[in-house]
Amino acid sequence: MSDEGPSREGPATFREVFAQREYRAVFTASALSWIGDFVAKAAVTVLVYRDTQSVGYSAAAFAVSFLPWLIGGPLLATLAERYRYRSVMVACDLIRMTLMVLVAIPGNEPWLILCLLFATTLANPPSQAARSALMPLILTGDRLVVGLSLNSSTGQAAQVLGYLVGAALAAVDPTAALLVNAATFAVSAALVRFGVADRPPAMTSAHRSHLLRETGEGFRIVFGTPVLRAIALLVFSGMLFSIVPEGLAAAWAREGTSGSMDTGTAQAVIMAANPVGFILGGLLISRAVAPARRLVLIRPLAVLAPLVLVPSLFDPPPLVVALLAGLCGFAVAGLLPVANGLFVRALPNGYRARAFGVMATGLQVIQGLAVLATGLLAERFPIPAVVGWWSAAGVLLMLAGAARWPSRAAIDAAIEAAGNATPTGRGVDRGHPRPAAPGDEQRGDEEAGGVPGEHGRPSHAVG
Repeated sequence: MSDEGPSREGPATFREVFAQREYRAVFTASALSWIGDFVAKAAVTVLVYRDTQSVGYSAAAFAVSFLPWLIGGPLLATLAERYRYRSVMVACDLIRMTLMVLVAIPGNEPWLILCLLFATTLANPPSQAARSALMPLILTGDRLVVGLSLNSSTGQAAQVLGYLVGAALAAVDPTAALLVNAATFAVSAALVRFGVADRPPAMTSAHRSHLLRETGEGFRIVFGTPVLRAIALLVFSGMLFSIVPEGLAAAWAREGTSGSMDTGTAQAVIMAANPVGFILGGLLISRAVAPARRLVLIRPLAVLAPLVLVPSLFDPPPLVVALLAGLCGFAVAGLLPVANGLFVRALPNGYRARAFGVMATGLQVIQGLAVLATGLLAERFPIPAVVGWWSAAGVLLMLAGAARWPSRAAIDAAIEAAGNATPTGRGVDRGHPRPAAPGDEQRGDEEAGGVPGEHGRPSHAVG
């Protein structure tokens, strides 16, 4: 992240963010890729189910996109540190474009489609890690906060739009939907190639060691640095409960409609509520709340996010459940941008992609475990009781996290140390200044102005 602090006058504006040519290119490329991904997810499940009449195969086609993060996310993300960020993003887009065209070939066997989809998603961790590490070099100070919030909100909107478009296209021609996804990757590659400056790799050949060792260094810097560890634990804790209403929406809708609303509508309302709340919270808080105030709000928002779900204990109707889920999404959207901003500011430049891999993988695992655990509990207890008590436990967890939140002096010290660190391949070398990074020339007297903040569910990931 940029080491520039936020402006003392107030939050950055959307105009200031979009005035940056490189950000416009990355933002547009990312939005297109996200929409295409969700279009393809909706279409490929239809395609596989149509060819196999197997719910298991269809579910596997949807779930395969999560596997690379679970089995090798940090390792794959480390690759983004070794090479030029622009080159990594363009190469990953072209690889995914080619593989999606192969998936769209009529007559493919289901097992081949799954293998191609898995190969396609292997490009996600390095691509997303490179984009995350690039953002602080494009936007500085509070402009980065607003930019990251825009990215998070756009990711949520892309999910809703992509699923709607994908389902509509899949009903007519699933192959066309897959080709649409391939086209979005082609356009994304062109936008990044011609719209983003070519910067040197964050890690030079002199700093390289073994890929596994470099990946392990990502874990060590995240969990071995007190400030980074506190932020990571807060973000992970938040994901333990915010995903639950969405994950249990299908069963909750069937059990809780009582004739007031049809099951399909109830499920859609509950599932859409959290993303909608996240979009509104991210845009409103990042734009309307001053940078210093956002920092103060971290702890109350952390507690508020699970607290608003506790009334689920009273078995409210679907519309009220959706309102509670939307409020939770709103609070999380106010919390995550600030936490993310602090996180990347406290990271040395040469470790941002690796730390992103650690955090993104952790978020995938945390969300999956939360849905799995609450789903198993819901087999024995009513869903409203499960969500309510799970959220009440989340309040206690967040209170503990808020009590251990680092002081402003500790945060400032971590940020200053990150600015003086350079990657060595054998740990974080804080004894020598890091090489000048692109964007350093934009830093100024604002650096003392305060701590800015900022997203990966898959899209809540830090960065």
